[in-house]
Amino acid sequence: MFDNLGQRLQSIFSGLTSKGRLSEEDIDKAMREIRRALLEADVNLKVVKTFTERVRTKALGADVLFSLTPGQMVVKIVLDELTQLLGGVPSKLVLSNRMPNVIMMVGLQGSGKTTATAKLAFLLRKKGKKPLMVAADVYRPAAIDQLEALGRELQIPVYRGESSDPVEIARAGVRHAVDNMLDVVIVDTAGRLHIDDEMMGEVVSIKSATRPDQILMVVDAMTGQDAVTVADAFAQRLDFDGLIMSKLDGDARGGAALSIREITGKPIKFASMGEKPNSLEEFYPDRMAKRILGMGDVVSLIEKATDLDLDGEYSDDDAERLMRGKFTFDDFLKSIKQMRKMGGLGAIAKLLPGGEAMKQAAGQMDEAQVNRTEAIIYSMTAKERANPKLLNGSRRARIAAGAGVQVTDVNRLIKQFNEASKMMKMMQKQMPAQSKGSGKGSSKKGKGKKKQKQKSTRYGLPGSGFPGF
Repeated sequence: MFDNLGQRLQSIFSGLTSKGRLSEEDIDKAMREIRRALLEADVNLKVVKTFTERVRTKALGADVLFSLTPGQMVVKIVLDELTQLLGGVPSKLVLSNRMPNVIMMVGLQGSGKTTATAKLAFLLRKKGKKPLMVAADVYRPAAIDQLEALGRELQIPVYRGESSDPVEIARAGVRHAVDNMLDVVIVDTAGRLHIDDEMMGEVVSIKSATRPDQILMVVDAMTGQDAVTVADAFAQRLDFDGLIMSKLDGDARGGAALSIREITGKPIKFASMGEKPNSLEEFYPDRMAKRILGMGDVVSLIEKATDLDLDGEYSDDDAERLMRGKFTFDDFLKSIKQMRKMGGLGAIAKLLPGGEAMKQAAGQMDEAQVNRTEAIIYSMTAKERANPKLLNGSRRARIAAGAGVQVTDVNRLIKQFNEASKMMKMMQKQMPAQSKGSGKGSSKKGKGKKKQKQKSTRYGLPGSGFPGF
């Protein structure tokens, strides 16, 4: 969503950082370009004016104009102001000590509210909670059936009740949670195609009946400034606690996410970055600002790798073998599997500093190409995958025929494999001595500690186990 804006801002900054000194004219020109880029990204006009004025005032300070690296100082100012625009500090989901905690989901129809309810329940379960989803949307056709289907898929209980009154369903859902020792209730309320008195009256009644600890509004990031307008209207009539931005992985311009905090005063608590149940992420303003400016988000990448338990793909014996530079095609397959779990090479590249070149390369490596790579490896025998040196000309021809590709495709893959193997050996040489292996004379206790050290550092992404070929 922020790709176009990010590219425009990075282009503006490259012109600033290439200069040894900046004049007031240089800064004014940059501000005009930044203003145009934000407006083209559908950021609210009032927000754009306030943002650029704050940046300009700070950029004209003596600390910038007389700095040895004034361009980089301006970039830092924009980063800080962009972080403040997105909320400044993370706004966590605050739950009380009572049992159960009640979370109420509100929003317009079509904003992704029911899906967001299931994603939030899935996220809370990973944090050790026992959630219950309450289907209180009795108006939209199949809304209750949709939530129940999601509940079955995620193995999370859903309460639908016998009544046709959403207020009574919500109240009974809370009682059901108490009776079954479930500590979080997420109430999926009905949406409307527009804000009206009937809709607001109903959500206020549900609020009074359930006394929610948190009210979260789901807004569709793809609707642009309409999402900001709707959120502002909700904020004036229903004092909700925070926002969930759905469809933030879409190809819209991103203005809603950059405007909504400034206009409504309500923080973004979560962002939905895809369709899968685990695609709901806690929102960190500083990390998002760095992504927009092309500075990467390695912390999120590490958290994603840890959350997916990528180390589970590798045993301790695998770790020791890889640390000795013994890289096989089976490891290559595991790398592909791990990349897919993390969203593909393109998704990984977006989280790396200066990942633009990698993103372009990732665009050339489409899913069909990855499938061909897997087909080639699966056409090898177990011995060939374990010992690539066996792959002579005749074996390569047989593998190409089995995978339905050309011999040149097999040769290209083997070349990539050899480069990855060399990279692993280089990394092994750069590793500190204490993390290179346990040695034959080590005690079991010491050996275990060293293996743990390998798991945390061996591929440059702590805890990830991702070779990154």
